[in-house]
Amino acid sequence: MNSRTIGLLIAPACAILAVTAGAQQRPVITESGNTAELTDCTVKYSVDRGDNWFIQLGAGIAVPLFENELPQGQDARRHVTATYNIGAGRWFTPYMGFRLSAYYGAWHWDNVSYSKARYASLNLDFMWDMCNSLGGVDADRPVSVIPFVGLGGTYTWKIRSEGTNIDRGNGKLRSTSWTLPVSAGIRLRARLCRYVDFFVEGRASFYGDNVNNAAEGRPVDINIQATGGFSFTIGGVSYRAYSPCRDAAYIASLNGRINTMRVDLDDCAASLAAAQAQLPCPEEGPADSPAPMMATVRFRINSAEITDEEMVNVFNVAQYLKENPSVNVIIRGYADRDTGTSEYNLRLSQHRAEAVRRTLTDTYGISPSRMEIEAEGSATQPYRTNDWNRIVIFAPGE
Repeated sequence: MNSRTIGLLIAPACAILAVTAGAQQRPVITESGNTAELTDCTVKYSVDRGDNWFIQLGAGIAVPLFENELPQGQDARRHVTATYNIGAGRWFTPYMGFRLSAYYGAWHWDNVSYSKARYASLNLDFMWDMCNSLGGVDADRPVSVIPFVGLGGTYTWKIRSEGTNIDRGNGKLRSTSWTLPVSAGIRLRARLCRYVDFFVEGRASFYGDNVNNAAEGRPVDINIQATGGFSFTIGGVSYRAYSPCRDAAYIASLNGRINTMRVDLDDCAASLAAAQAQLPCPEEGPADSPAPMMATVRFRINSAEITDEEMVNVFNVAQYLKENPSVNVIIRGYADRDTGTSEYNLRLSQHRAEAVRRTLTDTYGISPSRMEIEAEGSATQPYRTNDWNRIVIFAPGE
């Protein structure tokens, strides 16, 4: 096979890879003030390891374009034969897939006399879903156009031809051959349901001149195949979509609130400094007493389990009690009013307070005698916002 032919076959593969790579470029992130903005909101897709595997069964026709000459006075013609196909593969992105495709059949051609052989081939094909790449991803698209290129191996046997001129090296002509074809084709797919597709495809396989053991004429032999059949997708076709900008509006709103709170905090600090400047000088008195505890422990709905996020507040209380050994603490448990009955909420608030005391004792070594539990249930609501009342609040004890 000459270099020009190989170049013509490789060019479609390069174009497929270039289009797919362009469709999967990363978003560009630009920073403006205290926010980060995504300037590319292209939806990204991923495939789970077990998804989008398929098997296919098909049949069709084959026409070998081999040496085609008969003695003078006889008309040589092309012969059409049956071919059978089975394959398996996977779409690993909405744009690209691969498959192993096997063919079996017979070739008939005219070379000196009527000639025939049997063949079996196995191809590794790389497929490009042109419709998903150019028209947007749609797992339920009714019709798709899928070009493909492939490499493979073909074993030919029972070669019966008077035109054979390749021998085994011992003066006897060969009746079998091994060849490595390069192929290209196009597949039309019609979706019947999520699990079954009907397909029609054409393939051209390009061989060296020895595929039929007749090395003469042009340096490339070609086999044209047209097949149709059904492909069965295991688990159905599915892609997980993710948009980098899906939460952009919400994040921008949060950033705006944070910036507003920063301004308010600066104003508050300035007002506090001005108020402190007007206070009289404090008179000297006894040593300062311990600062009051401000920590709380929040809980999920219908739960008395301390989450990892809230464990830091329990740690802070433990540190406070260790630094102030004369201080006792009251652990008050609450439950929100909109969930559960009053009796249930009373028990739930008791469990929440006990969970905090148990953690302070078992994890941080705080004596149980320094802690008193009070279960408030939902009768008392420290906060107007209902969800905030799933909480334990600490208060100084006696």
